[in-house]
Parts: sequence; C-alpha cells; structure tokens
Amino acid sequence: QVQLVESGGGLVQAGDSLRLSCAASGQTFSGYAMGWFRQAPGKKREFVGSIIWSSGTTSYSDSMKERFTISRDNAKNTVYLQMNSLKPEDTAVYYCNVATIWGQGTQVTVSS
Repeated sequence: QVQLVESGGGLVQAGDSLRLSCAASGQTFSGYAMGWFRQAPGKKREFVGSIIWSSGTTSYSDSMKERFTISRDNAKNTVYLQMNSLKPEDTAVYYCNVATIWGQGTQVTVSS
C-alpha cells in the first residue's frame, strides 16, 4: 500500500525556519512529481511547489519561491520542504501529494 507521511511541523516564531519531510513508502515514484500543498483555516488548499523525482526539477508558486525550497533524497524516498523567513500567513496544514495519494498533513503555526 502506498503511503505518504509528513512530519516536521510545529509552532515557530515569525522569521524562523522549518523543514518538513514527506516519506513515501509502498513503491518508488521515479516518474512522478511530488507536490507540496497547504491549507489555512477557512481557505482552499493551495499549491506550494513540486519536484520531479527522477530529475529533481522543481516548480514553485510565485508567492513562495523566494522563501521555500523543495529537495528530495531518492535513497530515503523522502521529499523535503525547507521554509525560511516564515510569516504568520504561512500558518496552515501542509500536505504532500503524488498522483492521487495524499499524506495526512502536518500543522505549521507561525506566531507573530
């Protein structure tokens, strides 16, 4: 069974950094793109960025590309989301996704 498990969320202050992880199990995803999304309270889920497993090519939402970086470790079947200079508006549940599979999400709360 394919599973995605996010981790690394927490409560931080504005200006801090966090690195989220998304560990994939059940199969390899070399031909896929892994995406990060987030959903703030009362808002729609929005695209953060993605990475293609095989090439490492990344793509980002324009509003986040200056502060967020996605990377992957193929040996660990894990994708990372490095978030710097966090702002209160980054507060959300962050999800990883591949194809139709979603993780359970990890909460990120940024205090001002």
